[in-house]
Amino acid sequence: IVVVVVVVKGKCPEDGWDESTIELFLHELAIMDSNNFLGNCGVGEREGRVASGLVARRHYRLIHGIGRSGDISAVQPKAAGSSLLNKLTNSVVLDIIKLAGVRTVTNCFVVPMATGMSLTLCFLTLRHKRPKAKYIIWPRIDQKSCFKSMITAGFEPVVIENVLEGDELRTDVKAVEAKIKALGAENILCVHSTTSCFAPRVPDRLEELAVICANYDIPHIVNNAYGVQSSKCMHLIQQGARVGRIDAFVQSLDKNFMVPVGGAIIAGFSDSFIQEISKMYPGRASASPSLDVLITLLSLGTSGYKQLLKERKEMFSYLSSELKKLADIHNEKLLDTPHNPISLAMSLKNLDENNDAAVTQLGSMLFTRQVSGARVVPCGSVQTVNNYTFKGFMSHTNDYPCAYLNAASAIGIKKQDVDVFLKRLDKCLKTSRKEVKKEKGVDEISNSNTGTEQLED
Repeated sequence: IVVVVVVVKGKCPEDGWDESTIELFLHELAIMDSNNFLGNCGVGEREGRVASGLVARRHYRLIHGIGRSGDISAVQPKAAGSSLLNKLTNSVVLDIIKLAGVRTVTNCFVVPMATGMSLTLCFLTLRHKRPKAKYIIWPRIDQKSCFKSMITAGFEPVVIENVLEGDELRTDVKAVEAKIKALGAENILCVHSTTSCFAPRVPDRLEELAVICANYDIPHIVNNAYGVQSSKCMHLIQQGARVGRIDAFVQSLDKNFMVPVGGAIIAGFSDSFIQEISKMYPGRASASPSLDVLITLLSLGTSGYKQLLKERKEMFSYLSSELKKLADIHNEKLLDTPHNPISLAMSLKNLDENNDAAVTQLGSMLFTRQVSGARVVPCGSVQTVNNYTFKGFMSHTNDYPCAYLNAASAIGIKKQDVDVFLKRLDKCLKTSRKEVKKEKGVDEISNSNTGTEQLED
């Protein structure tokens, strides 16, 4: 019965399967591929031959990959098992996206590329629909891969600076519309918006952007990198599609489903457009990302995945309250970013905003103490990416009022992770403040001596 739910209905089972059931299921799929037929005689250039038994076992002997040369979603006749695995994975993932909050999504597929290249694939598909277009409207987010995804596709990003509202950096909707009028709608490939992001930037105003895109007949692609785990991000996508236009939204497999890096999901509200994107992918593709996410979702079931989402949200509240307590102790501030459901930011004013070295040193101290994922953002950092210079890089704006530290509550985080992080951050902040005071003391003595010498001369 549990297998019927997956194979016939294409849905994720409510209760997770045990490992032996999953392995048996995968072996059943594998024996449907021609390379595993006992009497198979292969005379082509791609016959699923594998030299290493270890490699064959690692992939459960599902060697042919997915798709055909002209369509990543097409069925491969000599790889019936791998093709079925691909179809089931896409169907199960679609079920999870609906469960996570985007209930009117109609189609999706797993692509064996991370988020950046998957966005590039979306932009290249739009090229054929809008041959005159050369610009992509992009509310600024300081993350290299989403910026480079537009450059790699051959388009010119038009960066829209964010506006500061309290501590939050929010979408400048008026600037987006003004730029569309200035450039001409026919010259714009799409609006490229973002949901999941590092505080103090918050998710874009998707509803307003979707309405603008609908009014000007401009496609809208959403970078939803790690947004599946957030009900708020998924609600924004659902609402944007309801009131306006969203053509596709792209999310990472590793960030949302705790699998190895290398895959993404491209989803949307038009079957035909999502199929166009899948057909744009040249050649066959690795089945590894599909295999990883299918195994994961079969082992979790919908109940297991919903529990992970619930725990993540609870840990976000815990991290927020405890980080605020620590900030108060160190005379810092937990920045007020209520529209960001995953990432938090704490000011670092007492490390001397004019001393980038002290701020950067804190990041190094945390990393050497095995704290991964925390970002320390100094003021005024400048970086050039593909000939475009970003002032205040990593802070999503030219001049954010203070340096700060990021921490996120992502899926899979445990209370122990939060407690250990806060304990180590506390120690690092104490050490950093002592070093800053020591350096200031040396400077004061040095300045005092210099003044005395000048008087004597």
